[in-house]
Amino acid sequence: MTPTPASEHLAEQLKRTATGDRAAFRRVYDLTSAHLLGLAMRMLGRRQVAEDVLQDAFVSIWKNAASFDPKLAQPMTWLITIVRNRCLDILRSEGRRGENSLEADADDEVTQDVPDTAAGPLQLLTQATNSMRIRGCMEVLDARHRQSLALAYYQGLSHSEIAAHMASPLGSVKSWIRKGLLQLKECLGGQSAI
Repeated sequence: MTPTPASEHLAEQLKRTATGDRAAFRRVYDLTSAHLLGLAMRMLGRRQVAEDVLQDAFVSIWKNAASFDPKLAQPMTWLITIVRNRCLDILRSEGRRGENSLEADADDEVTQDVPDTAAGPLQLLTQATNSMRIRGCMEVLDARHRQSLALAYYQGLSHSEIAAHMASPLGSVKSWIRKGLLQLKECLGGQSAI
């Protein structure tokens, strides 16, 4: 996997952060925080909780920057993993809290694209069915199409970030995403909806 100039710059800033360079840490934050906040918001659905996760993640990045190894991972992948793991920890803890979490989270700000937690049975069934249909269609895609779509839509990576992550030309990545979306559309169009 050949690192891009942006990836090399970010890796260098992480290396400097490991030595206690606050200016380099600020550059890491400036370069990545918007993307990482978007990821946290997509996973958690609540801006305040996502901001808290991001803050916690950057504390961890500051403390653990020395553990980043550019030979093992791209810098953005390493950062995304930290944020994703923090989000999963929150989601797991909310799952353990059970129904009490609904009352505790009632005052949290909810983004517009997150389904209403008070959805009726038919709406919940429709959402679950649509999720299963998409999962089924994703499974029949070519591996490159599936991976590029997953990186774009589930991890929120840009086309150039996907190209760097997959060590593939940018044009190929764009083509895989376009073809994958067309195949998904065809697959989903051939299935009956509720």
